Amino acid sequence: MGLSTATTATEAIQFCIFDLRRGQQEGQELDKILFFFPADLPFSTQLSVIGLSEGLITFTRIFSPEAACEVIEAERHSHVFYEAEPDIWMVMVVEKNESEAIWRIDALRKVLKEVHSLFLMFHGPIRALLEKEPAGALIRSHLYPFIMDYLSAFQKRSPLDNCCWDFLIGKKLLLPSFRDCLKERGTVQMLTVSREAAIEVQSLVRVLESFAGNTQFYSLILFQDLLVSTTLSPVDTINLFTYAVLRLTPRALSSGVSSWSYLRKGSTASPVDTGSMLAHSASVSEQNFGSRDTAPVGNNNVARPLQQDRWSKGKDGFLVTDIWGAEAGSSTSATPTIWLQQTEERMYLCAYQYRSLTFILLVPVASILNGEQGVSVVKQQILENASLKMLKVEEKLSKGWGGENAYHVSGYRYLLVDGDRDVSRASPPGKVTTLTKESLLSLSMVREEVDLEKGRMEQDNAGREKDLEISIRAKNNAWVIARITKGKELYMVLEKANETVLYASDAVEKFSNRYCNGAFSLD
Repeated sequence: MGLSTATTATEAIQFCIFDLRRGQQEGQELDKILFFFPADLPFSTQLSVIGLSEGLITFTRIFSPEAACEVIEAERHSHVFYEAEPDIWMVMVVEKNESEAIWRIDALRKVLKEVHSLFLMFHGPIRALLEKEPAGALIRSHLYPFIMDYLSAFQKRSPLDNCCWDFLIGKKLLLPSFRDCLKERGTVQMLTVSREAAIEVQSLVRVLESFAGNTQFYSLILFQDLLVSTTLSPVDTINLFTYAVLRLTPRALSSGVSSWSYLRKGSTASPVDTGSMLAHSASVSEQNFGSRDTAPVGNNNVARPLQQDRWSKGKDGFLVTDIWGAEAGSSTSATPTIWLQQTEERMYLCAYQYRSLTFILLVPVASILNGEQGVSVVKQQILENASLKMLKVEEKLSKGWGGENAYHVSGYRYLLVDGDRDVSRASPPGKVTTLTKESLLSLSMVREEVDLEKGRMEQDNAGREKDLEISIRAKNNAWVIARITKGKELYMVLEKANETVLYASDAVEKFSNRYCNGAFSLD
């Protein structure tokens, strides 16, 4: 979930999306290509990559019809596969670094999964867009700008901040690296609140539900960049939380970039470089597939929700953007909409912000009969009935907030993952930077081994969970520990621990008993 310190040339990485149901006739092979990065590679190279991927998928399905390949390790490349939708595949081909393994395969697959999940939230299923316009022009006009915006969405916040999540650095594409093994993509980070604050939050949610009538509204509340409350399904919560932290929280608005901090050293990507790269990709795709099949950068008909500096806070506290264009016959910006996977409904997104509190209300588009006028009525109801409650909630949460290092535990560098709830908690990024390269490489190796073991357990389909513990001594004498039990995972680095494994085990026991309710204790 982050970046490598070493850049990788775009020629050494290919990222493509293709449809197995298309381009099966001779002379129509290009029809199957929905997205390809880099876009300026010759067609012969693009078709070679996709043809090889298609062959590997077909071959592995012989042995595993229900679950085709996830990764193929060749001598010089890793091929990472993700079936986003039936017969629609996302593939990343990465040239191996001969000096050291700097990424985890599972981390790369989660990048692919996140790209699709965010695209789904804003534009709906890829298959639906293909059925709407079978020639492929519509889906390509959405995929190309969206994915390029995703890759270039994360810029460095300030000259003093050497931590960020950048995929595109100038003309370099970077991958999640071993330095990010104390982060977990595809989870939310939650704020620990007092009982008194929790009651206030519940009261706020009930107020909002009271004026929804028979309509099902959904809400998501964040404090700083941490989740406080949600009424959404787990998958929709993750997607909206990801976007909110990227674009809607106070820190994201003030900096114009993501507030997530992932480890990277090096110079900042030039806005000119990344912008020109996006323009170049769009123009190349236009040349490749024809002007009707692509979306030039200036295409105003396709919403680009991942663009930077397009959200701001209005005078009434609601967040506004012109990304979705203007209402027909009006100069008023259209209210953003998203698509929920759980209910398969399109929802209006209304975001209100007071100081460190960000409140998001989702209203079914079908329930608003008069468009923007109806949305304005809902916003007015929020201001009249819930604004005071939101002020009170923000005050309660601020009093109990311990700052950016609130979840730091002295002597420990850790990652705690609750897979059943899709929640993670980790040492603050600033504390992780104190770890040595040897410690992080060792932890990355341990996590790779855990990923493999989890994969074997899933394939066995035994219906029962297996406990797992790994403890190793790194070259720098640090202890690297992983414990897996009952859907929960704990990863830990102890660089100043005693030489004995007993001491390291005792340190983990103390952490488990104090911060995890004994979930990882061996008793």
